[in-house]
Amino acid sequence: MSSEAYRRSGVDLDAAARTVELIRELGGKATRPELVEGVGGFAGLFEIGDGRFLAAATDGVGTKLEIARRSGRLDTVGIDLVAMCADDVVCTGAEPLFLLDYLAVGSVDPRRVAAIVGGVAEGCRRAGCALLGGETAEHPGVMAEDAFDLAGFCVGVVEEERRLGPHRVRDGDVLIGLASSGMHANGFSLVRDALLVRAGYVLEQIVPPLRRSLVEELLEPTAIYAPLVLELGREGLLHAAAHVTGGGIVENLPRVLPEGLQAEVAWGTWPEPPVFELLRARAGATEEDLRSTFNLGVGMVLVAPPDRAERAIAHALRAGS
Repeated sequence: MSSEAYRRSGVDLDAAARTVELIRELGGKATRPELVEGVGGFAGLFEIGDGRFLAAATDGVGTKLEIARRSGRLDTVGIDLVAMCADDVVCTGAEPLFLLDYLAVGSVDPRRVAAIVGGVAEGCRRAGCALLGGETAEHPGVMAEDAFDLAGFCVGVVEEERRLGPHRVRDGDVLIGLASSGMHANGFSLVRDALLVRAGYVLEQIVPPLRRSLVEELLEPTAIYAPLVLELGREGLLHAAAHVTGGGIVENLPRVLPEGLQAEVAWGTWPEPPVFELLRARAGATEEDLRSTFNLGVGMVLVAPPDRAERAIAHALRAGS
């Protein structure tokens, strides 16, 4: 999906899509017989025998890190990292088992590193997975002293009968949106361009309709849905789950639909966090731009059989999602 506003901020979604296609071709040349799903899904699936599969996903936090760097608030972006990885893994029905993190810094400051990794540990606690290990790499002369980048790699396991995905989705299934906690970790190049450059806001400013400072809003950690999705899957209430990250609903929901089947989304029928109202006013973006960039208030879309949708919704409400 092309987004002109996002392109103006320096991100070309069309180029990203073309890149994925090229990578998919390259990945097809590096395979094994146990590979079930490779490039293109929310997580790769690798058969390990006895009807069991490993699911693996990798991701980063993107330019949300720049908001953390500028503000000096480093203790939450690790939660975002775990959410980006573990919630991709759980879209296969797999239980996230462990995560490894990779932190690159311009200069090692033990307190800063501890704050960042502390967030990763908290995210793992929320996702129910172990922080197995990681790597901290110092890049003097290449990165500014206070610059850093953060990536993670999550592995989970699922049995064949509990796998979620397009192979289980049927005509007439119901879409259920789980509320986002805000911006999550996507679209921040557009956010920074619209709010910090064009509008000239400062991070500590309270900007209507927000009721807290801009930095508090933007650094709100990404919701972690993995425990809830696992529970719903184990109770047989789900056919699929789509993690709404880069590309929004319009790009991520089709990834869990079988060929020939389309989804009907009732836009505007759920409440959106106020930050999206602010972006509508300041980003100079069309509604199509916003839909192809942000989650707009829905962080995970569940696909449920129609006779079990109400039970799934009731369970999610009890869990606070």
